[in-house]
Amino acid sequence: MNSSRTAGAHVPASALTWLTALRRYMGFVAAANLIWEFAHMPLYTLWETGSAAEIVFAAVHCTGGDILIALSAVMLSLFLFGNRDWPAERRVQVVAGAIAFGLAYTMFSEWLNIEVREAWAYRELMPVIPVLDAGLSPVLQWIVVPLAGFWWALRINTVPARGEAEA
Repeated sequence: MNSSRTAGAHVPASALTWLTALRRYMGFVAAANLIWEFAHMPLYTLWETGSAAEIVFAAVHCTGGDILIALSAVMLSLFLFGNRDWPAERRVQVVAGAIAFGLAYTMFSEWLNIEVREAWAYRELMPVIPVLDAGLSPVLQWIVVPLAGFWWALRINTVPARGEAEA
């Protein structure tokens, strides 16, 4: 095998590849959004009106949408703000862009599905942000989950070289 890595060597964080960072990010946000969807389900009317199967389906379905939103937001942010050396460079710009795009789409989707389509509704338990007329939970979801996801994806100071066991 032709590798520039030697046994016992560590690769600096700047060598974290974009593919590894994206895989870690998407894996984290998929799991975190699934947990979030189940956790905030009691804030929607479906919690009172739906069967257990409908609630589970809604949470899984919404998580699928969350994954597509997250992937679209991070890719758009990478296209606009990243460079070939990401994630070693331009991290703040890419993270801020991904959060902004995800949050903007989510606020649009909440408005469309609550006000226009009436596809779902908030219960009285859902805190609503007055100026935005959006639920606090989905807004926080698109700030907290991506931030935590990027922290997870980009946090490694060093990674073991291939074949090296971590001590």
